[in-house]
Amino acid sequence: MVPVLGRLPVNVISSVLTNILRSQKLKRISSVGQELCGADSVDVMNSSGSEGPGEDASVEFVYCRGVVTELLKYGPKDLHTASKGPNSPKTLILVIPGNPGVVGFYKTYMWTLYQKFLQRYPVWAVSHAGHCMPPESFDMIEDASVTEKEDVFGLDGQIEHKLAFLRKHVPQGTNLLLIGHSIGCYIILEMMKRDPELKVVKAVMLFPTIERMACSPQGKVMTPVLCRLRYAFYLPIFLLSLLPERLKVGIVHLAMRNLYALDNSIIPATVSLINVDCAANGMYMGSQEMRLVVERDNATIHQHLSKIIFYYGATDHWCPVKYCHDIRKDFPEGDIRLCERGIRHAFVLDAGEEMAKMTAEWISDDLRTL
Repeated sequence: MVPVLGRLPVNVISSVLTNILRSQKLKRISSVGQELCGADSVDVMNSSGSEGPGEDASVEFVYCRGVVTELLKYGPKDLHTASKGPNSPKTLILVIPGNPGVVGFYKTYMWTLYQKFLQRYPVWAVSHAGHCMPPESFDMIEDASVTEKEDVFGLDGQIEHKLAFLRKHVPQGTNLLLIGHSIGCYIILEMMKRDPELKVVKAVMLFPTIERMACSPQGKVMTPVLCRLRYAFYLPIFLLSLLPERLKVGIVHLAMRNLYALDNSIIPATVSLINVDCAANGMYMGSQEMRLVVERDNATIHQHLSKIIFYYGATDHWCPVKYCHDIRKDFPEGDIRLCERGIRHAFVLDAGEEMAKMTAEWISDDLRTL
């Protein structure tokens, strides 16, 4: 079965597995997922957050480059409409996530940023293509032939996906304050290189995986898993996805029981990953990261050095301290920081608020000048 799945578009894997299970007369366990009602089968669907940092949030599902994409927004929901008003926002703080690229992981971080600046600046996040579980009114993709041809789920496709999102949803000339996490930092560097017309005021790179990913301690472990063994995980993930929602939430809590200060707002985002299409897309993108993120793009960094802040973790197994020391040697005049607070690479798990407060301090001067 593994070779067959390897040749299939990831969006049909779950259908294949469903047919296999049905042929073996296995009963599907009912799933009690959150239902999204009242949405037509169109390009956009809105819903509002309801608890904690989600109170002021707007969640939208749109098609971008033909793939369902989740947007999390604090502040104005439509910048094109808002730009016509008397107090139109001229600046957007945009978060580009790591992998998995689920925007729900960044709720606390984004909400804290939004509040720190007294709700003056919209704070948005855009998911990676195909990393979010679409509502019932959406298919994962609009046109499978186009998606396959353009490899939207791959690393290069995800970069173009973010540029396409900006072209469609953000007015030209908007001041952009880009915040990348992990592979999101690599994506931001590529966006700045590919579209020099982007009006980037600042780029904050949190735990940046921008070089030698496969050579990092975590990369050495994950490269064979992502590049050769990922298909073996599809069936177990699919079987887990059939469990009732309450049981999936319990499994997530059990898996994270050792986190002392777990941010409960990430639980729904984590549960959403128990979906074979989302997991397959994330692992496929990860396999390309291991192969393609090799040399640091010194030319782009040098060109935009005054706009970039790098923040490395002291115990980060994806971008070890050596990488921080190396980039400091190459760019001694750069703003390159090493964490002194013991924050983990996946800071969204338990340090989203702390990380947001630090970020707000770093970018406050830049925002005052706009």
